[in-house]
Amino acid sequence: MLNIEIQKLEHAKDMPLPAYGSLNCSGLDLYAAVKKKIKIKKSEIVIIPTGIKIALRKNLEAQIRPRSGLAANHGVTVLNTPGTIDADYRGEIKIILINHGKKVFEIERGMRVAQLIITKVEKVKWKEKKRINEKTKRNDSGFGSTGL
Repeated sequence: MLNIEIQKLEHAKDMPLPAYGSLNCSGLDLYAAVKKKIKIKKSEIVIIPTGIKIALRKNLEAQIRPRSGLAANHGVTVLNTPGTIDADYRGEIKIILINHGKKVFEIERGMRVAQLIITKVEKVKWKEKKRINEKTKRNDSGFGSTGL
């Protein structure tokens, strides 16, 4: 288990820390640290504060992902899925939500609005070649070429 430093900001002192919804969940629920209800109109984009900062060590990242219930039942999702929190970022974590649904959706203080996943990051060192010769069955076929 990883130990990661977390800070609750002044506007979120009463809020819970990100938490797993069940024993085997991979994502920690993130809570909306809004002062009052926010209405997200159809096709509208809003930025939701979480009221927390985290300190990741190098070679880790945090990913912000949608909650499936919000997406399936209301059409509300994280716009830049997954959102990336880099190891050297120390600001408040905020979530970019969009309403793809048919109705106005309300975000209330303390509502679970996204998930946070902590994962390892491998750095890349490019090895440039004039040509990549390795043939595969798929080669350069993409965009549905393996079937639907």
